[in-house]
Formats: sequence, structure tokens, C-alpha cells
Amino acid sequence: MIVTPFYAGLLALLFLLLSARVSLRRQTGITLGDGGDARLLRVIRGHGSFAEYVPLILVMMVMLELDRTSIYVLHALGIALLIGRALHGYALSFTQRYKFGRIFGIALTWVVLAVCAVLCILKGMRGFAIT
Repeated sequence: MIVTPFYAGLLALLFLLLSARVSLRRQTGITLGDGGDARLLRVIRGHGSFAEYVPLILVMMVMLELDRTSIYVLHALGIALLIGRALHGYALSFTQRYKFGRIFGIALTWVVLAVCAVLCILKGMRGFAIT
């Protein structure tokens, strides 16, 4: 495997950045949750959204790569996921009203999720073929 680990590493760095942003709690004096602070809530959701989507997509990418899916398809999925998560994370964690990043970022993420899901289903259905 060469493609998925590359994107997993890049996404891990992005996750680290989003995780560091959650340390805003220190500046606000809020030790748990968002304490009703709208800015902190956005940062927490940017981090949480990343944690909710990326692991499943990376697992599917690993399965696809192990099944010898084209590296071009895998790179397209990895690039789209990285851009989508970067846009979404930037919009939530670093801005107040960056709608383009939120909308386009989640849209790209959903497309990658859907494509990975369909490819995994199709590859898995080969096992049901009667020979």
C-alpha cells in the first residue's frame, strides 16, 4: 500500500491542527464542552466532524487499495477528501461565516464517502457471484 498511507498522514496533520484549535478552551476558561461560547462550539464541531467522517473513509480506501483499485481513483478520492476536510475545517475552526468552505467541504466529503461505499459494495458483490 502506498496511496492510502500518504493521505492518512496528511489528514492526520490536519486533524492535529484542528485538535490544537480546540485548546481555545484555555483562553475562554471553559474546561469541558463549549460553555455556550459560539466560537468554541464551531471549533469543536470542526474537529468532531473530521473525526466522524475521515476514519470510515480511510478504512474503505484501505480496503479498496488492498483490492488493487486504480491508484488514480485512490488519489482522486484522497485529494478530494483532503480538500473537502481542509475547507470544512477551515470554515468552522478559523472563520465566523465562511459558508463556501462548509458547504463545498461537506459536499466533497459526502461524494468521497458515497464513491468509496459504492466501490466497496461492488467489489464485495464479486464474492456473491456464482461460478
